[in-house]
Amino acid sequence: MKFQTPDLPGTGGRYKEHPCDFQVEEIPLYPCSGTGEHLYLWVEKEGITTRELLRQLAQRLDLNERDIGYAGLKDARALTRQQLSVPANRAARLDGLRLRQAKILTTTRHGNKLRLGHLAGNRFSIRLQDTLPDGCRRAEAILQQLQMTGVPNRFGEQRYGSLGNSHLLGKFLLQKEYQSFCSEWLGDPQKISEPLWRRAAEAFRAGDLKLALELMPHRMRDEQHLLQELLRGKPIARAVLDLPRPLLRLFLSAYQSYLFNQLLEQRLPRLGHLECGDLAIKHSNGACFRVKDAMIEQPRADRFEISPSAPLFGYKVLLAEGLAGEREGQLLTAEQLTLADWKLGAGMAMPGERRPLRVPLGTARVAPADNGLQLEFSLPKGSYATSVLYEVIKSTSPADGT
Repeated sequence: MKFQTPDLPGTGGRYKEHPCDFQVEEIPLYPCSGTGEHLYLWVEKEGITTRELLRQLAQRLDLNERDIGYAGLKDARALTRQQLSVPANRAARLDGLRLRQAKILTTTRHGNKLRLGHLAGNRFSIRLQDTLPDGCRRAEAILQQLQMTGVPNRFGEQRYGSLGNSHLLGKFLLQKEYQSFCSEWLGDPQKISEPLWRRAAEAFRAGDLKLALELMPHRMRDEQHLLQELLRGKPIARAVLDLPRPLLRLFLSAYQSYLFNQLLEQRLPRLGHLECGDLAIKHSNGACFRVKDAMIEQPRADRFEISPSAPLFGYKVLLAEGLAGEREGQLLTAEQLTLADWKLGAGMAMPGERRPLRVPLGTARVAPADNGLQLEFSLPKGSYATSVLYEVIKSTSPADGT
């Protein structure tokens, strides 16, 4: 792995020993008005995904999951605080409501449903353990450098699911390789630690759909539904495409993320360096423009007004020109893709967009802690704390420090 701060030695260490070691708090995009048809819930959860939280609320409040608004998805292996919105007519049902591994801290009314992306960013408080003796000094130097040059805007490991294969699922969907999709989604037995799930995956790969269904853990409802449909004789393509659209789009977006990360790696450690033909993004409003003369525009990049971008590939995305455009075209060729391939039917078409290669690091602090360090910083929405941790720890496997 390449780094934005390759000349600064890392702290070493580990994180996520316990969920409370990795705390995330949303920064709301706007304050609630106090009146309106929607009730905003400030919720704290630990050890579950946002989607699991949505399922619980939908069941307890007798709602469809689509009736619940959220601004972003939060990692399961963390202590997180985020906003959700529900119809205000469910307010009475919240009295005495108990949630598994989550609790509602406050409620406030507002006029509109919370939408995906309706947040300014996230604040992080992260405990690193077993860092080097001079880790505090090293972390301070790295964070200072990142505040000047920006944080690599790569997608984090959680983007790819518990087995790290969500991007492969997206690729199989694009390629219409539905048998491969099913085998990969139900899991590679060698990568699964949970006994029942591992045995279910083994049964599926051996062709025993009935046993696979019997063994599949109860919480894995979508996987169970797929197996039920296959047992009923539904064609495999239809069974896959009948899975929830948000789930399938999540896999496609993971593949977009995987390809974006490859292009980002090619530009490190000079993510703020413009090239002629680049498509630059203005950090103030997200507007995108083509760089005709890199020397003229570079001072704006040095002031962090703009940054070069790379595509989240899709059927409508604009590609760069010059060297940047060559790299994007070569990646598509290597993956045997065209932009038109992303124009899938049945609500799965992915238009694509440009994403900046770097993002600003908000106010950052580091302090010594027992046998380690405590880091605090903020990032814009859509950015991953692991990008900062990669730089600080200087590890290719930051979860275990190896």
